[in-house]
Amino acid sequence: MAQSEHILLPEGSLEKQTTTLNLGPTHPATHGVFQNILEMDGERIMSAVSTVGYIHRAFEKLAERRPLYQITPITDRLNYCSSPINNMGWHITCERLLKVQLPKRVDYLRIIIMELARIADHLICNSIVGVDSGAFSGFLYLMQYRELIYEIYEEVCGSRLTTNIGRIGGFERNFTNTAFEKLEKFLKEYPAVLKEFENLFNRNRIFMERTIGCGPISGERALNYGFTGPNLRAAGVDYDVRVHSPYSSYEDFEFSVPVGTTGDTYDRFLVRNEEMWQSLKLIGDAYKKVQEFKGAEAEVFHADSPAYYLPEKKDVYTKMEALIYHFKIIMGETDIPAGELYSSVEGANGELGFYLISDGGRTPYRLHFRRPCFIYYQAFPELVSGGLLSDAVITMSSLNLIAGELDA
Repeated sequence: MAQSEHILLPEGSLEKQTTTLNLGPTHPATHGVFQNILEMDGERIMSAVSTVGYIHRAFEKLAERRPLYQITPITDRLNYCSSPINNMGWHITCERLLKVQLPKRVDYLRIIIMELARIADHLICNSIVGVDSGAFSGFLYLMQYRELIYEIYEEVCGSRLTTNIGRIGGFERNFTNTAFEKLEKFLKEYPAVLKEFENLFNRNRIFMERTIGCGPISGERALNYGFTGPNLRAAGVDYDVRVHSPYSSYEDFEFSVPVGTTGDTYDRFLVRNEEMWQSLKLIGDAYKKVQEFKGAEAEVFHADSPAYYLPEKKDVYTKMEALIYHFKIIMGETDIPAGELYSSVEGANGELGFYLISDGGRTPYRLHFRRPCFIYYQAFPELVSGGLLSDAVITMSSLNLIAGELDA
């Protein structure tokens, strides 16, 4: 929808015409429910105003009325392209409040799942950047491997997109042989696919001309906005929560943190590509460590915390004590310790944080989600002003703005 506005200039000068254009809220190029009111001079964006609030779901208010376990499905709906990281970020927050110590094998299994989620998120982002620059084949090629990742999720927890994966203290069940077989298949096949994808785009003249210098941001401006994750690293700032505040035993592994220089669409693309290579390395190393556990240790998939970890379902169906504990944990019949903490993980889009305040009741007194996309979107008008309309679309793609993270 567009409408013309006539701007009256000083007497004696020619009249200039600009156009107000609504990019969104349901435009297919916006990758979600976004609205950007653009003031256009032909194809060039003179100014932009972003609208936030179309899918506000009151997550934080809901969390004040939900026990810990009932909050996990809410986190699925933040960045739904990498739900397991959201789930485990929340579980790690709960474990820090409850003082639950996880076995090493559980940490390594979590790393496998979280890095698979990072790859699933990045491959969608980068392949969509390709689509928005006019190249559709890469998207179709990579999507089949997101499906393989989803099959691994399904084998682990029974879900694919909004996974609700894991428990406070670990996983709901041990990984099956089928899950490991699918993981091995992914580790074997995906590197060649990713390499071919890079060959298609990285030095492609058309793609480079479309992305280099498109939507740039300096490291200083990115920090001022509060950028984190790949979008900050593309601007030249070396910050990764996995390195600076390790969790889930990330400190046991060696991996590189790719950093760009210009903070433009091309650098954001390259950084995410390299992060997929590093995630593949992390998954492979973590899988090797998991294979080193033998005997009873190879059957460990959760911490020993019966007050907060759900009993096995077969026991719930046959034993009164297990049924009681299951009910108490799910319905929040056990008071949680009083305290206040901020816990964060390196989400696929940046630092995903949970600021939790407990007054000792059965639900959080206050819970704030730090959603990285909400912060990126504040900078979108600055990134696209002065550029072309087509550049605004590809810039939004490279920021990987997920509408589910905008409102909480």
